[in-house]
Amino acid sequence: MKDKMRLNAAGRLVPVEVNGEPAVPYQGVENYRKTGCKYAPPIPSCADYPADGNKQVSSLEEALVKAGLNDGMTISTHHHLRDGDFLANQVFDIAHKLGIKGLRWFPSASFPCNAHLIPYLEDGTIDSIEGSMNGPLGEFTSRGRMKKTAVLRSHGGRVQAIQDGEVKIDIAVIAAPAADQFGNANGLSGPSATGVLGYAEMDVQYAGKVIIVTDNLVPFPCLPMQIAGNFADYVVVVDQLGDAGKIVSGTTQITRSPDRLIIADLTARFCEVTGIIYDGCVIQAGAGGISLAIAEYMKQIMIRNHWKIRVGFGGTTKYMVDMLEQGVMEYILDGQVFDTASVRSLNENRNHQSFSVFNAYNYHSKGNLTSLIDVVTLGATEIDVHFNGNVVTHSDGMLLHGIGGWQNCLFAKNTIIALPLFRNRIPAIVDEVTTLCGPGELIDVVVTERGIAINPRRKDLLEKVKDSGLPVRHIEELREEAVSICGTPDKPEFTDKIVAVVKWVDGTVLDVVRQVLC
Repeated sequence: MKDKMRLNAAGRLVPVEVNGEPAVPYQGVENYRKTGCKYAPPIPSCADYPADGNKQVSSLEEALVKAGLNDGMTISTHHHLRDGDFLANQVFDIAHKLGIKGLRWFPSASFPCNAHLIPYLEDGTIDSIEGSMNGPLGEFTSRGRMKKTAVLRSHGGRVQAIQDGEVKIDIAVIAAPAADQFGNANGLSGPSATGVLGYAEMDVQYAGKVIIVTDNLVPFPCLPMQIAGNFADYVVVVDQLGDAGKIVSGTTQITRSPDRLIIADLTARFCEVTGIIYDGCVIQAGAGGISLAIAEYMKQIMIRNHWKIRVGFGGTTKYMVDMLEQGVMEYILDGQVFDTASVRSLNENRNHQSFSVFNAYNYHSKGNLTSLIDVVTLGATEIDVHFNGNVVTHSDGMLLHGIGGWQNCLFAKNTIIALPLFRNRIPAIVDEVTTLCGPGELIDVVVTERGIAINPRRKDLLEKVKDSGLPVRHIEELREEAVSICGTPDKPEFTDKIVAVVKWVDGTVLDVVRQVLC
């Protein structure tokens, strides 16, 4: 294996072949320029589809068989149903029943509900997952139990991989909360409403076959057409796509932790002092407790200064919707929905629009939304003294999270990592991150409850905080304070086996995840 490993530009030893396919080591944040043309799926013919436009078939099994489900195929699903997803599990139940083997599952993300698939990973129905993994599937992978190597990409990296032909989807199975018999679909209504379907847009355009699955069949035309029916091969009606209570909760809440509220307050004050937020700024907000608190503090700053946020991009929550409805924010561009208030807003407010990851995050495009964002606040499992970030493994080395849009958001004009100095007496600021997910030159600021560290590259920000009264400190100081409180934890032990690779936004290999030594 060593002869197939190379030291990449981040100083990490990575493979030049993954699952039998060539892989390019990371060459620097913006140094890799891929050549060639975009991948194109096979040309279909209108003559192969019903003249009356009715593409409905009797069952998901029939649709999969008609789509040509066979050994070794790549099956994609999206994650807008989140931990309420029934559909992805049903797809592989059917594959197992039919005796299909060696499938590659290519989800935009997986959740604890997908632990249902572990027996299929064990018996060879599925031999690899390429997509963000949360919880049990990540642990399964960390223990070296997946037959092939997992591939971890950002949301934008997934778009890049599809567009560039790095991953060719044989069958895309799309959960559509509302659809008509022709295959037009959206996420805006029905018992499984998700609000948007932006993570499925690439799949329907590039997959060999597309199956639209709904529990809410509506008369033609299903409007608005977040997915256009001319990309659909088959339409299936099921009793239930997912558990509505786990799709959008309506209970996303601002943190109540005093330490985390300090982090949120410091972050908002820092953004005001440095001029990062201003009248007409563009921001990206998250749905975590600290992120919601930051958004609320920023809202108060905007109101006090009689400013407006021009555009909010997210993961939308009721807090963003409140800003829109109160006139503090002019527009929301919505990548995914986290609560019922956001679904309602999408249906009612023309200034609240679906905006897919296809347009927001694709690095191999003619520009994308992230470069227009003035500030994004993110979390991390670890940040090291070189401002490198980790979001997929914990201090024990276990793979328990996906990258999501984290890598893509680093390209905002100002990227702030807001996190506690330690969690469960484990320092969050370390000498070197366990797994490299984002290079330090892209992380501008780290905010903890015990101080703010500014990347030395950002001399402009360092100048602006002089005499501000903000607790600005060197990141090494924060690391030393964390160790003085918590001690230095033992580093995780690994075998030589690579269980996953982390791709950068351009498709190059940034780092590896090794099997945890049990």
